Amino acid sequence: MTLHSGNTVHGECERTEDCRATIGTEMETRLPPHEGDELSVVDMHTGGEPLRVILSGYPEVKGDSVLSKRRYVREHLDHLRRALMYEPRGHYDMYGALIVDSELPEADLGVLFMHNEGYSTMCGHAVIALGRFAVDYKLVKEPKSPETQVNIHCPCGLVKAFVEYSGGKTGGVRFLSVPAFAFATDVMVTVEGFGDVTVDISYGGAFYAFVDAQRFGLDVTKSRTRDLVDVATAVTNAVKSQVKLHHPTSDDLAFLYGTILTDGNDKYSTDPTANVCVFAEAQVDRSPTGSGVTARVALQYHKGLIQLNQTRTFQSGATGSLFTGKAVEETKCGDFKAVVVEVAGRAFYTGVSHFVQEADDNLTHGFLLK
Repeated sequence: MTLHSGNTVHGECERTEDCRATIGTEMETRLPPHEGDELSVVDMHTGGEPLRVILSGYPEVKGDSVLSKRRYVREHLDHLRRALMYEPRGHYDMYGALIVDSELPEADLGVLFMHNEGYSTMCGHAVIALGRFAVDYKLVKEPKSPETQVNIHCPCGLVKAFVEYSGGKTGGVRFLSVPAFAFATDVMVTVEGFGDVTVDISYGGAFYAFVDAQRFGLDVTKSRTRDLVDVATAVTNAVKSQVKLHHPTSDDLAFLYGTILTDGNDKYSTDPTANVCVFAEAQVDRSPTGSGVTARVALQYHKGLIQLNQTRTFQSGATGSLFTGKAVEETKCGDFKAVVVEVAGRAFYTGVSHFVQEADDNLTHGFLLK
C-alpha cells in the first residue's frame, strides 16, 4: 500500500490519516511471518533501569525450587534470554524477569532475573517494578488500600513488597530484603592499573564490592560512564580472583555480582549519597540499585554509621533517580550478624511488545556490541 496524502489509495481511504488508522488496526491484529512461539513482554523501568517482564514464549521451566529453575534456564533455555536481552530486541544493558511458580506456599509468584551475562539472585529495582505489575496484572487476588502486600520469591529467598494502592491505581513500592550482611571490610586487593585497593564486600541478596570512586580520581555523578565502568570492572576482576566468597545457605549465592562505586558519604546524613553499580558483564545500573542499597545499608549499619530506622536517600550517579533505604530489624544469616533492610522507589510502564523469530535470520538469537 502506497500513501498519497489527500488522494484515494486503492479505494480504501480518502486521507493519509485514514490510511494510517487502517494500517494501525491491521498491525494490532496480525503478527508478521514467523516460526515458533511469540515472545510477549511488558516493559517497565525503575529509576531509569529497564525491566522486561516476560509474559509468554517460554516452555515449562523445570525444577522443584526457584534456585533449581534458575539452573535449568541457564542450562537449557539460555537462547531465549539472549533473544530478549541482546540486540536487536534488547540492548547491552537490558534486564529481564521471568515469572515462575514458587515452592513456597506464602509466595504470590516466583521470579528469575536475567541480564547480559546470565541470571542474578536478587534485583531490587525489578522487585519494585514487579510489585506494581503483580497488582495491576492481578497476580494477587484482592488488592488492599493503602498498601497491598506481594510476596515475591527471588532466587535469594522470599522478598516482601508493599505496593501503594488507592482508587484502583498502584504507586510507589517498598520491600523488605532477605537478611543482609557485611561479608568482609577493609579487604586489600591488587587491582590492575591501580595497585593495592581497599574494598568492602557486602551482601544484599547478591554480593557486591564497595569502594569510594575518589580512590581512582573519579566522581560518580560527573565522571564519564566509560571511566567508571573500566574502574569498577577492574575491581570486580580483582575481587573475583583474590577473595573467596561463601553464603551460609547456598553455594548458588556465593559469587560477586559486581562493584559499586560510591561518593564516600557513608556516615548518616539527610542528604542523598550517590553511587554507580557496574554488574554482570560491565552492565551499568541506571537506578541506585535496590540490592546494592540493601548491601550498602547493611555495611553502614555494621560499621556503626547508621542506626535502625534511620532512613537514607540513595542517588543514582547515572540518572539522578532516588531510592530510600533503612535497616529495620537485626537478624542472623548463618554466623553473620545481619539486618533486614527496607528499600523504596517508583517503577513505571513503558510499553508492551510482541517479538517473533524467523528461521533464516542468522541474528535471531541476538548479539552484543562490546
